[in-house]
Amino acid sequence: MFAKMDSGLFAGRASLAAMTILFATHSGLAADAIAVNSDDFIPPPEPSRFGRIEQKLADWHVVLGGGAIIVPKYEGSDEFKIMPVPFVTATFLDTVTIDPIGANIAVYEQGPFEFSARLGYEMGRKEDDSDHLRGLGDVDMGATVGAKAAVKFGPAEIFAQLDKTIGGSDGLEGRVGIEVNRPLSQSLMIGASASAVFADENYMQAYFGVTPEQSARSGLARYDAGAGLKRADFSISATYMLNQNWMVRGEAGVGVLLGDAADSPVVVDKIQPSGMLLVGYRF
Repeated sequence: MFAKMDSGLFAGRASLAAMTILFATHSGLAADAIAVNSDDFIPPPEPSRFGRIEQKLADWHVVLGGGAIIVPKYEGSDEFKIMPVPFVTATFLDTVTIDPIGANIAVYEQGPFEFSARLGYEMGRKEDDSDHLRGLGDVDMGATVGAKAAVKFGPAEIFAQLDKTIGGSDGLEGRVGIEVNRPLSQSLMIGASASAVFADENYMQAYFGVTPEQSARSGLARYDAGAGLKRADFSISATYMLNQNWMVRGEAGVGVLLGDAADSPVVVDKIQPSGMLLVGYRF
């Protein structure tokens, strides 16, 4: 039988390490990109496997993996890059999850309702990521703090999350959406998600605005990007357990830039597809 779904084998938003870079620089793709749960298919490891330190190690669910992902060169680009994806994630007592995008800490759980705190980072953007960005300068890296609330209805989860960047864009970004994960057999899990992303003026201006100085250097028209709806994201995934420890995960997604983001001269294509294939080993 399938065990209770917990906080994550490959935890959506989203990074996307090479994986870290994906999650942080393609925030619209990131949080949902790796969303497989560590207890989806198999029970926790037997404590006796760990000898004298069995009790401590048995509380940790650790997964190592790697693969490849294809994403736009930057959010709004019509060019793509293929990135190798090394990956590690660890969950302790179903409370703390550490992965390439940071840490998620379960604060409160009552019935179908969950609330958690989030710590991570935003990698920013480099103007040499694409010729189209020349003259716009870099968006610096920043730390992020946030929170997520979720309610589960059977295989579905409705969630809302909010993240504040300290440094870098100094922006505020929120996401609301729904995720559905359903087993088709004891080895195969399929999933789908849909979400909408909102951002404040600081975030929008940092990534989609063009100041007079940037316009003079880049040749792009001056543009003021205001707060509001930034994009909508949709994805489907499949996870297959090869045996007790090995698994393969594939995911395909598409984001659609909206509002001031879609109208920005920084954006070449408002349709933002992505794809991923990973192999993981659970200890």
